[in-house]
Amino acid sequence: MQTIDLLVQNGKVLNVFTNSFEINDIFINNGKIIAVGNHPELKAKEIIDANNQFVVPGFIDSHVHIESSLVTPSELGKVLVPMGVTSIVVDPHEIANVSGADGIQYMIEDAKQTPLEVLVMLPSSVPATSFEHNGATLTAKDLHPLYNEESVIGLAEVMDYPAVHNKDKDMMAKLKDALDHGYQIDGHGAGLSLKQLKEYRENGITTDHESVSLEQMNDRLSADMNVFLREGTVERDLQNTIQAVTAENADRFSFCTDDKFITTIIREGSINFNIKLAIEYGLKPETAYKMASYNAAVAHKLDKLGAIKEDFQADLVIVDHLDQVDVKTVIKKGKVMTEESFNTTPLEFDENCVHQNLSVDDLKLPLNSNKCHVMGVIANHIETTHSIQEVPVEDGYFKTDLENDVLLMVDAERHHQLGTYGLALVHGFNIKNGAIATTVAHDSHNIVAVGTTKEAIYRAIQEVTATKGGIAVVDEEKTLATMPLPVAGLMSDKSWQAASHELEEIEAAFKEISDGVDFDPFITLSFLTLPVIPTLKLTDQGLYDFDQQKIISVEAE
Repeated sequence: MQTIDLLVQNGKVLNVFTNSFEINDIFINNGKIIAVGNHPELKAKEIIDANNQFVVPGFIDSHVHIESSLVTPSELGKVLVPMGVTSIVVDPHEIANVSGADGIQYMIEDAKQTPLEVLVMLPSSVPATSFEHNGATLTAKDLHPLYNEESVIGLAEVMDYPAVHNKDKDMMAKLKDALDHGYQIDGHGAGLSLKQLKEYRENGITTDHESVSLEQMNDRLSADMNVFLREGTVERDLQNTIQAVTAENADRFSFCTDDKFITTIIREGSINFNIKLAIEYGLKPETAYKMASYNAAVAHKLDKLGAIKEDFQADLVIVDHLDQVDVKTVIKKGKVMTEESFNTTPLEFDENCVHQNLSVDDLKLPLNSNKCHVMGVIANHIETTHSIQEVPVEDGYFKTDLENDVLLMVDAERHHQLGTYGLALVHGFNIKNGAIATTVAHDSHNIVAVGTTKEAIYRAIQEVTATKGGIAVVDEEKTLATMPLPVAGLMSDKSWQAASHELEEIEAAFKEISDGVDFDPFITLSFLTLPVIPTLKLTDQGLYDFDQQKIISVEAE
């Protein structure tokens, strides 16, 4: 008789190959599943009786930016693993855009502390565009040594379509390097046509997570791509896309969160929330749980994850009710997860990544005409609208239009003290008295702020500068709340509990200066600077029109 570490018995076990639940016993030793079924010759040191419970593979987030949670990898693990998320596929391009390869290395080292399996896709587009000023540039040569890291499994979302289309030498080298290592390449196909998606696929890019409609979903299927269904803090796409999943094509889909604040994760969950929503929207539980595990593993060429099968890694989740995704027990690499599994603190990050020399007068938008391009927020989405409106002008400068909710917005370079900044007009924040600012501004991560007066905007910017990065809310007279983010201006160096508390105070402060909105204003603001997403976006070089692929004047001709 052989003695093994753990036996999970009498559970209703998900067989991802038959897409059904079967009463079975699972035998685990040295972190792996060594047998499934009836094996009286195996004796376990520990037994878990899963009678009347469901046993499913550990959940995998197919694509996530840890930095968007505002906490470090080791802290995020303390929140995700108890929710059943045992592995996440991450793109650290946020910190890479600030601190380059050193930033990626920080994420890898901090992640080593947590039982959460943090699998790294190397950032492909640092910077995301050639015309912005970010903190670092990563070439194929810079990325190459990082493939030696055990946790690196591929190349992250390729968002520079022109570089692929034009066969840019460095981009082609990045693609080739990943493929030569036998790794997978993620795509970022926002705004791309079916023809352009097929061009991505021909260059070895096999996935996409930017679908916001059924038409876009079908284009990605037609291009032979695997699709990640996204549900983040602001990217609420699942409801509009889940109907594309059928019994015939379900193997092509998995789930991702992309960008999700720690407070949102605490309130609703991570991939466990995606599963719950998918079932609510009509997906069979067996299919939803398979998408959350095996399908994600297949998409990323992770051949020992995502299934309850001999020789697979023993990542298991036990739940009482499939539709509620009420996680009772999590087993990671054969070990039952408890509070004692997470005795970690964030690694130190010493670099100050926030430098700016703005003056109050820089925050005055000169106008010769009152007809202007206005960027409009789309609630719970990262795209924007583009309208031309008549705005108030006083003494040759834009005057805040509270009645029509048109406010001044600024994007200011913070990495090299270049002094560059862009001004634009935005609709949708409903701020009536004050401003908000943040150093989380995708993907170059400069300083972005919006508010009712130049004085309030300036004060909010000064607040996030003083804390070496962060989020600030001010009214016209004082600072209401500040959340320091000293880890590259992107993440807190505190516990997830402390960070979430500070973020809750930030959210409460926003309600004091606004009439309220039905979306998260901070992560929404962070995405108004991402020029690889339609339609209008603001950069430190000025207002960018995605459709025309160029910087345009705020004034409409």
